[in-house]
Amino acid sequence: MRSFLRLMSGAGLFFFGFAGKALAVCPVCTVAVAAGVGIAEELGIDDAITGLWVGGLTVSVTLWTVVWFEKKNIHFFLRDFWMALGYYMLVVLPLPYLFKDVIGSPKHMLWGVDKLLLGTGIGSVAFFLGADWYRRIKARRGHAYFPFQKVVMPVAPLLILSFIFYYITY
Repeated sequence: MRSFLRLMSGAGLFFFGFAGKALAVCPVCTVAVAAGVGIAEELGIDDAITGLWVGGLTVSVTLWTVVWFEKKNIHFFLRDFWMALGYYMLVVLPLPYLFKDVIGSPKHMLWGVDKLLLGTGIGSVAFFLGADWYRRIKARRGHAYFPFQKVVMPVAPLLILSFIFYYITY
């Protein structure tokens, strides 16, 4: 599991190296999420909490890819859906084969769902809603309310949910 999450963290840093001006989610957000995934696993944090950050990272990379396709003027049927599906397949499908003792194990369940998958789903939604909320504020107001708001708004829900899941799982 640790090597997989290090790979995910490294992927986030790799994409950061090729980032230009990102309109969807900034590079700092993606690096913050990637670092959060790596740190969570190193500290032995519960899989549900780690899943939150995996979900956030996956959404961030998906949004980056969609923005890149927009800049290159590449369009095809349900492009954004296929990008998201592709990234989730790259992240979730290998897990049961790589980590048989983690995914699907009865001791790794919360509310009848695998903790890592549950966290990934909830983290994805939370990160997306935070990023979308920032986008709406900026569209309405024309600029952010405070410096680094573009970073804080997508990452803050993950932090809040991490504390909530900490108290649920420990």
